[in-house]
Formats: sequence, C-alpha cells, structure tokens
Amino acid sequence: MKAFRWCALAALMLAALPLRAACTWPAWEQFKKDYISEGGRVVDPSDTRKITTSEGQSYALFFALAANDRSAFDQLLTWTRDNLASGNLNDNLPAWLWGQKDKETWAVIDTNSASDADVWIAWSLLEAGRLWKHPDYTRTGKALLKRIVSEEVVKVPGLGAMLLPGKVGFADENVWRFNPSYLPPQLASYFTRFGTPWTTLRETNQRLLLESAPKGFSPDWVQYQKNKGWRLQQDKSLVGGYDAIRVYLWVGMMSDKDPQKARLLTRFQPMAAKTMKRGVPPEKVDVATGKRTGNGPVGFSAAMLPFLQQRDAQAVQRQRVADHFPDNNAYYSYVLTLFGQGWDQHRFRFTAKGELIPDWGQECASSQ
Repeated sequence: MKAFRWCALAALMLAALPLRAACTWPAWEQFKKDYISEGGRVVDPSDTRKITTSEGQSYALFFALAANDRSAFDQLLTWTRDNLASGNLNDNLPAWLWGQKDKETWAVIDTNSASDADVWIAWSLLEAGRLWKHPDYTRTGKALLKRIVSEEVVKVPGLGAMLLPGKVGFADENVWRFNPSYLPPQLASYFTRFGTPWTTLRETNQRLLLESAPKGFSPDWVQYQKNKGWRLQQDKSLVGGYDAIRVYLWVGMMSDKDPQKARLLTRFQPMAAKTMKRGVPPEKVDVATGKRTGNGPVGFSAAMLPFLQQRDAQAVQRQRVADHFPDNNAYYSYVLTLFGQGWDQHRFRFTAKGELIPDWGQECASSQ
C-alpha cells in the first residue's frame, strides 16, 4: 500500500512539471536571442553588413526541428522563402547572401545558390513534414529537391552525378570544383528514396570524401579534372579548415548502422590523432602533407565530439566547449557547437536511412 501511495505521489509531482521542461534546449534558446531576429532572420554580426546566409537559415531550421520548436521553424522558413527565394521555394533556389547593400538598402547581395544550404533546407522540410505530419512541408521539400537536381547536379566524366557547390561558377569545360562538406552522408542516404540521381550521388559523394583526403584530412575545396582525376598535388590552397571541419562532424553523427561510416572513420583517423595529440583540433591542415597550423576555435572542439571514438578524448573537447562556450559574436562556432554538443547531449540522432530521431520525449511530442 505504501508503495502505491509513493507512486501516486511521484505521478502527481511529475504532472505538475511544465510540459516543455523535458525538451528545453538552453543553447538553442540562447542562439535565438543572440542571432535570430524577430522576423526569422539569422544574423552573422561578424560581418559589417550584418549578413544572412542561406547556410545560416538552413542550420537554424534543423535546430528548430530538433528542438520541436514549430514557431521558430515557421518564422525561419517564411523569412527564407520571402527574402532569399523571391517568395517561392518551390520554383527558386535560395540566394546564398543577403544583407546591407548600401546605407539605405537591405536585400540579396549575391543571387547564386549554395547547395549545402539547399540540401539541409530540403531535408528539414521533408523531415518536418514527416515528424509534424504537415504535408505542405513535404511538398515544398520535394519541389526544392527537384530544383537542386535540375540546377546544381551535374554528370562528371569518370565520376557520375555530383552535387556542385552552387548553380553558377563551379564547372568549366574540363574542370569541376567541389566542397566535400556540402553533402552530409546521412542526407545523401536519405535522398536515395527519391531515386536517381540520388542513388548515384550517395556513392559519388562517398568517393569525394575518401579520395580527396589521401592523408586522412579533408580539404575545404578540391578540383576534379577530366581524364586526370582529383588535383591533389601540394598547393597552398589545398588545405582543410573552416569548411572541412564539418566533414568530421557529419561523419561522426552518422548512424553506426550506416554501412559507409566505418570506412569514413578509418580514413579520417589522422584528424582524430592530431586532435588528441595537441588536445585541440587544428585550425588548418595541409591536405597533401598533414602539417597542421594553429588551433581551431571552440566550435571545432564541439564538431569533433561526435567524431572522436575515445571517451577520454571526447571529455577533453567537451570540457573545452563548456569552458569557452561561444558568445554572441561567434556565429559559426555557435552553429558547430549546436550540432556537436547537441548530438553529444543526445538531443538528436540519425537513422541509417538518414532520418531524424529527435529526443522530444512524450511531454514534447504532446505540446506542439
């Protein structure tokens, strides 16, 4: 009888807790205060033009979804559609750069697209449609994915279908320029459900990741030349830094059941070794020689949390993030931290098929 009374009391105490207590994400709430305007615009204050990028909008959409923050998601989506996509994400890829053009004008600064943002926006819409049971999100996500295929995917001789970094400026007659961090492997796996060219892209993206990192370090940018393959000779421009750090982040967040993950972890093991040796990730690495330069900002440590496989090594980076958490003028470090620390805190996971497993809890699921 006493046990029954104790259980009943515990149930009453739990019922008295706020509904959203189980799904509060303090770092996300602070990010919204520091970086997102009331209208749903992610502002990078480090640039004097107070810029917004499609990348920033795309990441924030993911965080809003992972946090079960429907109101923020809708605000971000509406701003992105109206200001970066001429009011229609079904028919237009978002422009990648928006900000203060002159003293009196705030508008799109560069109309080119950025495919890393585009795939995250499409994926977030499709998963929002699935998780929140909202068919309009699904329709827009599918339409955006078709637009990506028509404007940003090309067939490269010797490789096959590849995702260009943007719709303009990355393909010449015999040379193509790629960014290995632009298509996370879990998103590539997710999109295979839509058939060609995504079934091919998943494999060619794996080739890009593996073959562009001969010493185990991903480059920020790499060129592929017809009949000659990857141009990986030693060059001052062939370094891995602020773009490449995302490669290790994406790989670390892949499901352990994803058949591509083990091979990628093995290939990039030298990056883990360099991080453990110094106790901090390198800021930049020469891809051809493996020589490191500088120490990466705190966001790099957060990005390495999912990737490092040793608990002691994770603990070192976890402590650095806790001691030097990004402030309100460190947009890029902050988004890397939301990804890496958020994953480390089990706020979300990805399935082997690239679907989101959010940690909303029953309280969160019922508080939409």
